[in-house]
Amino acid sequence: MIEETGSFRDPAGKIFYHKNKVLRKLSESGKERFDFLIKEEILNKSIEKKFLIKTKIFEDDDSLKNKDNNLILEHECVPYVSYPYEWSFNQLKDAALFHLDFNLFLLNLGATLIDASAYNIQFKGNKPIFIDVLSITKYDEGGPWLGHKQFCENFLNPLILKSKKGIKFNNWFKGNLEGIETDELDKLLNFFDKFSYNIFVHVHILNKLDHKFKSKKSLKPIKQKSFFSKKSLISILNQLRNFISNLKDNKSITTWDDYSSNNSYSKDEEKLKEDIVINFVKKNEFKLIADLGCNDGVYSHLALNNGCKSAIGFDFDINAIDRAFLKSKNEQINFLPLYFDASNPSTNSGWNEKERKSFKDRAKFDAIIALAFEHHLSIAKNIPLDQVISWLVSLAPNGLIEFVPKDDITIKKMLELKGNIFPNYNQENFEKILSKKSKILAKNLVSQSGRTIYEFKI
Repeated sequence: MIEETGSFRDPAGKIFYHKNKVLRKLSESGKERFDFLIKEEILNKSIEKKFLIKTKIFEDDDSLKNKDNNLILEHECVPYVSYPYEWSFNQLKDAALFHLDFNLFLLNLGATLIDASAYNIQFKGNKPIFIDVLSITKYDEGGPWLGHKQFCENFLNPLILKSKKGIKFNNWFKGNLEGIETDELDKLLNFFDKFSYNIFVHVHILNKLDHKFKSKKSLKPIKQKSFFSKKSLISILNQLRNFISNLKDNKSITTWDDYSSNNSYSKDEEKLKEDIVINFVKKNEFKLIADLGCNDGVYSHLALNNGCKSAIGFDFDINAIDRAFLKSKNEQINFLPLYFDASNPSTNSGWNEKERKSFKDRAKFDAIIALAFEHHLSIAKNIPLDQVISWLVSLAPNGLIEFVPKDDITIKKMLELKGNIFPNYNQENFEKILSKKSKILAKNLVSQSGRTIYEFKI
């Protein structure tokens, strides 16, 4: 079995991979927790309500012998593992509400969540799902909300930052994998922001209490906390739920916000591109496709409507990603758009640089669609063309790549301030490099300016 390097934090059970299956080997404490979930029927009820990932006891096969006689669980696979710093405002908002709803659901069954990590939630298309079965434990009457501080840092604080200040949380979250610290957010909020009851209590007062605790440099045992009723906990969760539900995204104008409706293509040219995507998907049976520079997901939608099982979209424009997510929810399709800077993608990070995986380590795509994309790296970011092509073809064994020539109006605008400093950027060189890295199956001219879509296969 291949161990999941990011599962070390929970001694109750570790994640392993075996024959494309996700397995969890339980320790004694993990088995006790799982037995409680089975006995009280919490596991089945959580799965039936679509809060919890499908989970069952794994039956050993001949190739996997459980020498330690540990209980092993098998979890449903999600198409693509994403991280909260790759989500848009409304994705993080949905995940936060989902976490609160699940905790409220569990409290009514005599259970609760022991933490509030955003990484315990994944998206299957546009729908959040909880993946950490061992984060559920028996609720002890009078106990505090154990995940309060973590919920604020992982969910509440990033949402407040974007809603009240218009500041993207993504790169901040990416730089601090535990989220946004309450102390930092409190310093950014003004007097009027703190008129909100929930901001005052969960940001300002929580920060004051944290400072007070840190100032007591005492080694004496912490005194037993006062009784905190379940009714009070439910009230707090519901208040937060109502507050988060009413938060609105404070959006700024972005460069490619209206690209799908304001671009350099004619309707006939756009129709030609769509037909190429449709034919590419129909003749292959792709399970998972990556749409690079997806904008609001036009080509992902075409792929899904023509036989593809799952599509993951990537784009640098956070407004486009948020709009694509809302569109995916509205149309109920299996499309997950994610915030992505191809010139600075997610790297291996966390403990020993293995806790959170890089974009490439998670890229197990059957195919890529990279239309109107490569020039944003080669021209806008000054990345050599051969490196761009090598990177693209390394992501999947099949794909479509659109080459945009210098005569195109988009590149002419890009070169206005830079000048023509890219002598090797031309179609002949593009074809030469691509043919060395892969087999070119098709070549289609799609615009009067010379834009051409190439189909490749490794």
